[in-house]
Amino acid sequence: MSGPGLVFAGDMHMNLRAALFDLDGTLLDSLHDIGAAMNHSLTTHGLPVHPLATYRHFVGNGIQTTVARSLPLGREEMHQAVLSTFRSFYAEHMLDHTRPFPGLPEVLARLRGQGVKLAVLSNKADVTTRQLVAKLLPDVRFDAVYGERDGVPCKPDPTAAFGISAELGVKPGDCAFVGDTAVDMDTACAAGMYGVGVTWGFRDVAELQAHGARVLARTSDELFELLSGTLCAATHP
Repeated sequence: MSGPGLVFAGDMHMNLRAALFDLDGTLLDSLHDIGAAMNHSLTTHGLPVHPLATYRHFVGNGIQTTVARSLPLGREEMHQAVLSTFRSFYAEHMLDHTRPFPGLPEVLARLRGQGVKLAVLSNKADVTTRQLVAKLLPDVRFDAVYGERDGVPCKPDPTAAFGISAELGVKPGDCAFVGDTAVDMDTACAAGMYGVGVTWGFRDVAELQAHGARVLARTSDELFELLSGTLCAATHP
């Protein structure tokens, strides 16, 4: 089952029972608020800022890495100060411009209605991940929502993905992992999940394909067609 915009990298033969979603760039259009908060932090400490679009390539591996990528060469000693300022400012401004991507809340609700278990796995701080999901996707009932937690490695390490799979009672091979970056596709591959890349996020098609995306969806309708088509194929052979 495929629409004209779907790009397949392999056959879709799986018994889809759960879908894990990245947050930033996948469910939420959050780049403006992340970039603005980081630029505020850099300015506060007398450091040069970056165009907001540049942060497309700085995010994805957790805030520690985003700060490191944002600092000018030779100013690594400013890492902790910039990080502290970012966390304080972002906590107050993370809802200024951030919104769900068009059609995603409806897709999630429809998948839920078809019996697919839903989860969020982000490299954003756990408390912030939960706050954003609660505020911006209040009508979606997720089975699990996790961000970065002490003692749990960040994506692309598969530990957290395995933990969600176990919590949901679903084998990793029966899970789709939906994301917009190499980190997400690497996580899917490492966890033995079906990597679904979305092209409306922070990275391009070439990166998603190079890191093992099994299929790419360019719109929310295509994403639903893909995931529901898999479920229907599994339910009605």
